[in-house]
Amino acid sequence: MEQRSMLDKQGYIQRNILDKKEFSLKEFFLQWEWMLVIILVVVTIINANLSPYYLNYASLRDGTMIFLDKAYIVFPMAMIMILRDIDISVGSTVALSSVVMATMYNSLGVPMELAIVICLAVGALCGLINGLLIVKFKELSAVIVTLGTMILYRGIAYVILEDQSSGNFPEWFGFFGWGYIFGIPFILILFVIVAIVFGLLLHKTTFGRQIIAMGNNPTASRFSGVKVDKVKIIVFTLAGLMAGLTALFLSSRMGSTRPNVANMYELDVIAMAALGGISTAGGKGKIIGTVIAVFIIGYLQYGLGLINIPAQTLLIIVGALLILAVAVPKIKLPNFIKRK
Repeated sequence: MEQRSMLDKQGYIQRNILDKKEFSLKEFFLQWEWMLVIILVVVTIINANLSPYYLNYASLRDGTMIFLDKAYIVFPMAMIMILRDIDISVGSTVALSSVVMATMYNSLGVPMELAIVICLAVGALCGLINGLLIVKFKELSAVIVTLGTMILYRGIAYVILEDQSSGNFPEWFGFFGWGYIFGIPFILILFVIVAIVFGLLLHKTTFGRQIIAMGNNPTASRFSGVKVDKVKIIVFTLAGLMAGLTALFLSSRMGSTRPNVANMYELDVIAMAALGGISTAGGKGKIIGTVIAVFIIGYLQYGLGLINIPAQTLLIIVGALLILAVAVPKIKLPNFIKRK
């Protein structure tokens, strides 16, 4: 018995060693994220050949200020997609949050600090409404619900400001969009912090495991004791909160706001999440992939913008990337392009 126990123990150790070897060779080096790194390198090479002003530290650093505002929404959008849902109202939420903040400050005389808090609160409230409607009317898909709120939120923004712009923000407010800390853009520093927080939330907490479980099998998750409705409401509220944060950065960078700001932001955000490896079928995805995808699409748009590529062409490119990201999992690829 003693000898058998020793053999079992040795076999267990050998299996662990083999598992570690397999992880190091297949689960790390052969992940989809490495393919994204290659795509990012290709985008960098193309942009460097198209514009002599692209490939230098100052350009790459300052370019993040142009596209990172919308990137904050990518993280909760990734969670929503893992849940097998979608939120196409985020652009309208950004517009409404921004318009309310500007109106509070300019028309009602609210201190700018309080107007910023209200901006975030409006975004979170819009997300909360989305979540409540989705769990209340289960027969309606999230696409239909957020399509309705997308029109509603944008409409309210137009009612408040009509077709006018509102700005005249205090000088210090510009720091959010254009400020530096130790030579690094503030928006980039905060983006890294938020990415780490969402990465830990999704991959290292019970809440994150519940999101993934719900994406794989919502019914089984409900019978396993997961509070499915509560999780959905929290995730959609987070999406609204991040949209409010985006409104803050966007308004700071532009110096003003209008009801039509953040138009088509939902396209970019969904494309970033899908390209980053978030499964459109739910249940799979990593935050690190979405981070890399943010810089792929962001720098692609920034680099092409340096040579005055029309905005319509940029939309075509982003749309093509979105189709590619959705189609790739359906294609039988070689083992060296493995999506997890």
